[in-house]
Amino acid sequence: MNSIELFAGAGGLGMGLHKAGFHPQKVVEWDHDCCETLRENQVFEHPIVRDWPLTEGDVRHVDFSPFEDRLDLISGGPPCQPFSLGGKHKAHDDARDMFPQAIRAVREARPKAFIFENVKGLTRASFRNYFEYIKLQLEHPELVSGAEEDWTEHLARLERHHVHGVRDGLHYRVIAQVLNAADYGVPQKRERVVFVGFRDDLDLEWSFPIATHSSDALLWSQFREGFYWDKHKVARNDRPADPAATARAAKLDRKPSTIPWATVRDAIDDLPDPQWEPEASRLVPNHRFQPGARVYPGHTGSPLDEPAKTLKAGVHGVPGGENMLAMPGGVVRYFTVRESARLQTFPDDYIFHGSWTETMRQLGNAVPPRLAEVIGRDVARKLRLAA
Repeated sequence: MNSIELFAGAGGLGMGLHKAGFHPQKVVEWDHDCCETLRENQVFEHPIVRDWPLTEGDVRHVDFSPFEDRLDLISGGPPCQPFSLGGKHKAHDDARDMFPQAIRAVREARPKAFIFENVKGLTRASFRNYFEYIKLQLEHPELVSGAEEDWTEHLARLERHHVHGVRDGLHYRVIAQVLNAADYGVPQKRERVVFVGFRDDLDLEWSFPIATHSSDALLWSQFREGFYWDKHKVARNDRPADPAATARAAKLDRKPSTIPWATVRDAIDDLPDPQWEPEASRLVPNHRFQPGARVYPGHTGSPLDEPAKTLKAGVHGVPGGENMLAMPGGVVRYFTVRESARLQTFPDDYIFHGSWTETMRQLGNAVPPRLAEVIGRDVARKLRLAA
């Protein structure tokens, strides 16, 4: 299936969708370091990204009309910076907000479907109107804003058009939902809003895949069966005492049918310790110890036996923010780039370009490939039914 990947970043969303059966005809990313990561993996002929046709540049200068009616999918994670909802704002002219460009790509290329991802914060109550504005534009991409029309006026016109029920021209059936990546096997509690749309003429009904993993299943494995500790060869005397988790597990009346959430230990247990095994760690790509980790209010690290907290891009406060491992005994250290890549479900043969701070920024902004693959496979399945 043919696709276009916008705002590709380090390649997480595109890699997952590629594994789901979508093959990009164009990949667009403006950030040079992200492009260098993609190029470096192409040089080493990574089996997923080696043939990606990468364009480094501003998506606003890309013409998508040559792809009209030739694509099965457009995907990407458009940057969408918060801004005040008061006063007049022409969001389609705001350089910080790339959703208008994603919508333009859909309008010009008319793909059968699209997948767009963004931060959970977009669903906050204070952004409710703008969230609805994005969704309605994706549903009616040909109903563009006027030259002197601010976004609130355009929203009102879109709402009138939507309730009127007229579906001439290009329209999409759009569903949006906040997903927790941990519920789909990613060893990280990472919540993101995902927009999925199918072109009206395909006449398809779709819903997001049902969660396969759960916190309850992890509690059962750890504090009812003990299988989790046995699997990791943790002696009984070394198993953490967690009265609250034990009490929650005791309230479960039966073993959950879901798979346990994957934990940090699940993800990185077979890697050498970068601080105490530096020689062995040098043999693992991107697995070098980063000193300077410390606890401060709101930043206490990720417990070893839970999914990691959301990896951050490291642009606020201490570089890396929450990107720390909280080990038994209270000691913390930064995750290495390789450990962070594991927590994001990037394969071990995928290399990241740049300094620790830069690569952590790429990883903190990435979509976990495993989550992308789960969504992509279900979208691909539905498109095949319409073929």
